Amino acid sequence: MPGGGKKKEIKKAEAPKAPKKKADPLFPARPRNFRIGGDIRPKGRDLSRFVKWPAYIRLQRQRKILYQRLKVPPSINQFTKTLDKNQATELFKLFGKYRPETKAEKKERIGDKAEKAAKGGAAAGGKAPLVVKFGLKHVTHLIEEKKAKLVAIANDVQPIELVVCLPALCKKMEIPYCIVKDKARLGTLVHQKTAAVVCLVNVNKEDQSKLNTLQNNFKGMFNEDVAIMRKWGGGIMGRKTNSKLEKRAKALEEELIKKQKNQY
Repeated sequence: MPGGGKKKEIKKAEAPKAPKKKADPLFPARPRNFRIGGDIRPKGRDLSRFVKWPAYIRLQRQRKILYQRLKVPPSINQFTKTLDKNQATELFKLFGKYRPETKAEKKERIGDKAEKAAKGGAAAGGKAPLVVKFGLKHVTHLIEEKKAKLVAIANDVQPIELVVCLPALCKKMEIPYCIVKDKARLGTLVHQKTAAVVCLVNVNKEDQSKLNTLQNNFKGMFNEDVAIMRKWGGGIMGRKTNSKLEKRAKALEEELIKKQKNQY
Protein backbone atom coordinates (compact mmCIF):
# COMPACT_ATOMS: atom_id res chain seq x y z
CA MET A 1 0.00 0.00 0.00
CA PRO A 2 1.26 3.56 -0.62
CA GLY A 3 2.54 5.39 2.46
CA GLY A 4 4.03 2.24 3.97
CA GLY A 5 0.95 1.54 6.02
CA LYS A 6 0.51 -1.86 7.60
CA LYS A 7 -2.15 -4.23 6.46
CA LYS A 8 -4.99 -4.59 8.86
CA GLU A 9 -5.51 -8.11 10.06
CA ILE A 10 -9.05 -9.24 9.52
CA LYS A 11 -10.18 -11.69 12.14
CA LYS A 12 -12.56 -14.37 11.01
CA ALA A 13 -15.66 -14.77 13.04
CA GLU A 14 -15.42 -17.88 15.17
CA ALA A 15 -18.29 -20.31 15.12
CA PRO A 16 -20.26 -20.26 18.34
CA LYS A 17 -19.32 -23.16 20.58
CA ALA A 18 -22.06 -25.48 21.70
CA PRO A 19 -22.58 -25.27 25.42
CA LYS A 20 -21.27 -28.30 27.30
CA LYS A 21 -23.91 -30.42 28.92
CA LYS A 22 -23.49 -30.73 32.63
CA ALA A 23 -23.44 -34.22 34.09
CA ASP A 24 -26.70 -35.09 35.74
CA PRO A 25 -25.93 -36.13 39.33
CA LEU A 26 -29.07 -38.27 39.41
CA PHE A 27 -28.10 -40.24 36.32
CA PRO A 28 -24.26 -40.44 36.17
CA ALA A 29 -22.67 -41.89 33.01
CA ARG A 30 -21.32 -45.40 33.51
CA PRO A 31 -19.62 -46.47 30.23
CA ARG A 32 -19.28 -50.23 29.90
CA ASN A 33 -16.01 -52.01 29.25
CA PHE A 34 -16.47 -55.08 27.05
CA ARG A 35 -12.83 -56.19 27.16
CA ILE A 36 -11.76 -59.49 28.73
CA GLY A 37 -12.71 -59.52 32.38
CA GLY A 38 -15.03 -56.53 31.98
CA ASP A 39 -18.79 -56.28 31.54
CA ILE A 40 -20.89 -59.12 30.18
CA ARG A 41 -21.41 -58.75 26.46
CA PRO A 42 -24.94 -58.58 25.05
CA LYS A 43 -26.39 -61.79 23.60
CA GLY A 44 -25.94 -62.52 19.90
CA ARG A 45 -22.35 -61.21 19.66
CA ASP A 46 -19.63 -63.33 18.02
CA LEU A 47 -17.31 -64.45 20.84
CA SER A 48 -15.17 -66.82 18.77
CA ARG A 49 -12.04 -64.68 19.09
CA PHE A 50 -12.21 -64.95 22.89
CA VAL A 51 -12.54 -68.75 22.82
CA LYS A 52 -9.52 -70.95 23.48
CA TRP A 53 -10.14 -73.56 20.81
CA PRO A 54 -8.96 -77.16 21.28
CA ALA A 55 -5.59 -78.12 19.81
CA TYR A 56 -7.07 -80.28 17.02
CA ILE A 57 -9.25 -77.41 15.77
CA ARG A 58 -6.31 -74.99 15.78
CA LEU A 59 -4.21 -77.52 13.85
CA GLN A 60 -7.00 -78.01 11.29
CA ARG A 61 -7.22 -74.26 10.66
CA GLN A 62 -3.45 -73.78 10.52
CA ARG A 63 -3.13 -76.71 8.10
CA LYS A 64 -5.82 -75.23 5.84
CA ILE A 65 -4.04 -71.85 5.72
CA LEU A 66 -0.67 -73.49 5.02
CA TYR A 67 -2.16 -75.49 2.12
CA GLN A 68 -3.41 -72.17 0.67
CA ARG A 69 -0.20 -70.18 1.18
CA LEU A 70 2.56 -72.70 0.39
CA LYS A 71 3.16 -74.33 -2.99
CA VAL A 72 1.64 -77.80 -2.71
CA PRO A 73 3.20 -80.58 -4.85
CA PRO A 74 0.93 -82.41 -7.32
CA SER A 75 1.01 -85.71 -5.40
CA ILE A 76 -0.70 -83.98 -2.45
CA ASN A 77 -2.73 -81.45 -4.44
CA GLN A 78 -4.57 -84.28 -6.26
CA PHE A 79 -6.54 -84.97 -3.06
CA THR A 80 -8.38 -81.65 -3.53
CA LYS A 81 -10.12 -83.05 -6.63
CA THR A 82 -12.99 -85.19 -5.33
CA LEU A 83 -16.18 -86.67 -6.73
CA ASP A 84 -19.17 -84.35 -7.05
CA LYS A 85 -22.41 -84.98 -5.18
CA ASN A 86 -24.17 -87.02 -7.90
CA GLN A 87 -21.22 -89.32 -8.59
CA ALA A 88 -20.57 -89.83 -4.88
CA THR A 89 -24.23 -90.74 -4.33
CA GLU A 90 -24.07 -93.45 -7.02
CA LEU A 91 -20.81 -94.80 -5.58
CA PHE A 92 -22.10 -94.99 -2.00
CA LYS A 93 -25.35 -96.63 -3.18
CA LEU A 94 -23.29 -99.47 -4.67
CA PHE A 95 -20.96 -99.72 -1.67
CA GLY A 96 -23.94 -99.61 0.72
CA LYS A 97 -25.28 -102.90 -0.69
CA TYR A 98 -22.11 -104.69 0.45
CA ARG A 99 -21.68 -103.39 3.99
CA PRO A 100 -20.02 -105.91 6.33
CA GLU A 101 -21.99 -107.31 9.26
CA THR A 102 -22.01 -105.53 12.61
CA LYS A 103 -20.67 -107.04 15.84
CA ALA A 104 -24.21 -107.84 17.00
CA GLU A 105 -25.04 -109.62 13.71
CA LYS A 106 -21.79 -111.58 13.87
CA LYS A 107 -22.49 -112.64 17.47
CA GLU A 108 -25.98 -113.79 16.50
CA ARG A 109 -24.69 -115.75 13.49
CA ILE A 110 -22.01 -117.53 15.53
CA GLY A 111 -24.60 -118.31 18.23
CA ASP A 112 -26.99 -119.88 15.69
CA LYS A 113 -24.13 -121.87 14.19
CA ALA A 114 -23.14 -123.18 17.64
CA GLU A 115 -26.73 -124.17 18.45
CA LYS A 116 -27.02 -126.16 15.22
CA ALA A 117 -23.70 -127.86 15.87
CA ALA A 118 -24.83 -128.76 19.44
CA LYS A 119 -28.05 -130.32 18.14
CA GLY A 120 -26.07 -132.38 15.67
CA GLY A 121 -27.13 -130.49 12.58
CA ALA A 122 -24.88 -129.74 9.64
CA ALA A 123 -23.01 -126.44 9.86
CA ALA A 124 -23.92 -123.90 7.22
CA GLY A 125 -21.17 -123.69 4.62
CA GLY A 126 -20.73 -122.07 1.24
CA LYS A 127 -18.85 -119.12 -0.14
CA ALA A 128 -17.94 -116.08 1.95
CA PRO A 129 -20.36 -113.14 1.48
CA LEU A 130 -19.34 -110.28 -0.81
CA VAL A 131 -18.55 -107.26 1.38
CA VAL A 132 -16.62 -104.00 1.21
CA LYS A 133 -12.97 -104.47 2.19
CA PHE A 134 -11.31 -101.85 4.40
CA GLY A 135 -8.09 -101.29 6.29
CA LEU A 136 -5.05 -99.61 4.75
CA LYS A 137 -2.75 -102.64 4.74
CA HIS A 138 -5.49 -105.03 3.60
CA VAL A 139 -6.62 -102.83 0.69
CA THR A 140 -3.01 -102.13 -0.37
CA HIS A 141 -2.39 -105.90 -0.48
CA LEU A 142 -5.55 -106.42 -2.59
CA ILE A 143 -4.40 -103.70 -5.02
CA GLU A 144 -0.93 -105.26 -5.33
CA GLU A 145 -2.53 -108.66 -6.02
CA LYS A 146 -4.87 -107.01 -8.59
CA LYS A 147 -7.91 -108.38 -6.76
CA ALA A 148 -9.54 -105.00 -6.07
CA LYS A 149 -12.08 -103.91 -8.70
CA LEU A 150 -12.86 -100.39 -7.43
CA VAL A 151 -11.02 -98.32 -4.79
CA ALA A 152 -12.30 -95.27 -2.90
CA ILE A 153 -9.74 -93.10 -1.04
CA ALA A 154 -10.65 -90.44 1.55
CA ASN A 155 -9.40 -86.91 0.85
CA ASP A 156 -8.79 -85.84 4.47
CA VAL A 157 -6.53 -88.57 5.88
CA GLN A 158 -3.95 -87.26 8.34
CA PRO A 159 -1.04 -87.67 7.96
CA ILE A 160 -1.49 -87.61 4.18
CA GLU A 161 1.64 -89.79 3.74
CA LEU A 162 -0.49 -92.84 4.64
CA VAL A 163 -2.46 -92.71 1.38
CA VAL A 164 -0.31 -90.50 -0.88
CA CYS A 165 1.10 -93.55 -2.71
CA LEU A 166 -2.25 -95.25 -3.38
CA PRO A 167 -3.27 -93.26 -6.53
CA ALA A 168 0.10 -94.04 -8.17
CA LEU A 169 -0.21 -97.71 -7.15
CA CYS A 170 -3.74 -97.96 -8.60
CA LYS A 171 -2.52 -96.41 -11.87
CA LYS A 172 0.36 -98.85 -12.08
CA MET A 173 -1.91 -101.86 -11.45
CA GLU A 174 -4.62 -100.40 -13.75
CA ILE A 175 -7.28 -100.48 -11.04
CA PRO A 176 -9.99 -97.76 -11.16
CA TYR A 177 -9.91 -95.48 -8.12
CA CYS A 178 -11.57 -92.29 -6.92
CA ILE A 179 -11.04 -89.71 -4.18
CA VAL A 180 -14.11 -88.96 -2.06
CA LYS A 181 -15.21 -86.80 0.86
CA ASP A 182 -14.45 -87.90 3.54
CA LYS A 183 -12.97 -90.52 5.91
CA ALA A 184 -15.97 -90.33 8.28
CA ARG A 185 -18.36 -91.15 5.42
CA LEU A 186 -16.25 -94.13 4.40
CA GLY A 187 -16.18 -95.19 8.05
CA THR A 188 -19.98 -95.41 8.21
CA LEU A 189 -19.90 -97.95 5.38
CA VAL A 190 -17.83 -100.39 7.45
CA HIS A 191 -19.22 -99.56 10.95
CA GLN A 192 -16.12 -97.62 12.00
CA LYS A 193 -15.57 -94.00 13.04
CA THR A 194 -13.28 -93.39 10.07
CA ALA A 195 -11.78 -95.34 7.17
CA ALA A 196 -8.87 -94.15 5.02
CA VAL A 197 -9.64 -96.41 2.03
CA VAL A 198 -12.21 -99.04 1.02
CA CYS A 199 -12.55 -101.27 -2.02
CA LEU A 200 -14.79 -103.82 -3.72
CA VAL A 201 -13.35 -107.19 -4.75
CA ASN A 202 -16.45 -108.53 -6.46
CA VAL A 203 -20.18 -107.83 -6.83
CA ASN A 204 -23.33 -109.77 -7.60
CA LYS A 205 -24.48 -110.24 -11.20
CA GLU A 206 -27.26 -107.65 -10.91
CA ASP A 207 -24.72 -104.96 -9.90
CA GLN A 208 -22.05 -105.81 -12.47
CA SER A 209 -23.25 -103.27 -15.05
CA LYS A 210 -23.28 -100.50 -12.43
CA LEU A 211 -19.74 -101.42 -11.39
CA ASN A 212 -18.56 -101.36 -15.03
CA THR A 213 -20.07 -97.89 -15.53
CA LEU A 214 -18.35 -96.49 -12.45
CA GLN A 215 -15.05 -98.10 -13.44
CA ASN A 216 -15.14 -96.47 -16.89
CA ASN A 217 -16.07 -93.06 -15.42
CA PHE A 218 -13.31 -93.11 -12.81
CA LYS A 219 -10.67 -94.28 -15.26
CA GLY A 220 -11.25 -91.15 -17.35
CA MET A 221 -11.45 -88.84 -14.33
CA PHE A 222 -8.52 -90.12 -12.24
CA ASN A 223 -6.47 -92.94 -13.81
CA GLU A 224 -5.96 -91.42 -17.26
CA ASP A 225 -5.97 -87.72 -16.31
CA VAL A 226 -2.31 -86.67 -16.62
CA ALA A 227 -3.04 -83.06 -15.62
CA ILE A 228 -3.81 -84.14 -12.03
CA MET A 229 -0.27 -85.45 -11.52
CA ARG A 230 1.27 -82.25 -12.94
CA LYS A 231 -0.84 -79.50 -11.38
CA TRP A 232 0.65 -77.73 -8.37
CA GLY A 233 -1.59 -76.20 -5.72
CA GLY A 234 -1.48 -73.41 -3.15
CA GLY A 235 0.36 -70.13 -3.66
CA ILE A 236 -2.72 -68.05 -2.73
CA MET A 237 -1.68 -65.11 -0.59
CA GLY A 238 -3.81 -63.14 1.90
CA ARG A 239 -5.06 -59.55 1.57
CA LYS A 240 -2.20 -58.06 3.59
CA THR A 241 0.48 -59.77 1.50
CA ASN A 242 -1.26 -58.89 -1.78
CA SER A 243 -1.52 -55.20 -0.79
CA LYS A 244 2.19 -55.15 0.17
CA LEU A 245 3.17 -56.73 -3.15
CA GLU A 246 1.03 -54.20 -5.07
CA LYS A 247 2.67 -51.27 -3.25
CA ARG A 248 6.11 -52.73 -3.93
CA ALA A 249 5.30 -53.18 -7.63
CA LYS A 250 4.04 -49.57 -7.89
CA ALA A 251 7.20 -48.25 -6.21
CA LEU A 252 9.38 -50.19 -8.67
CA GLU A 253 7.42 -48.81 -11.62
CA GLU A 254 7.84 -45.25 -10.34
CA GLU A 255 11.60 -45.77 -9.91
CA LEU A 256 11.90 -47.08 -13.49
CA ILE A 257 9.98 -44.08 -14.85
CA LYS A 258 12.29 -41.68 -12.95
CA LYS A 259 15.39 -43.42 -14.32
CA GLN A 260 14.06 -43.22 -17.89
CA LYS A 261 13.34 -39.47 -17.49
CA ASN A 262 16.84 -38.81 -16.10
CA GLN A 263 18.44 -40.61 -19.06
CA TYR A 264 16.74 -38.37 -21.67
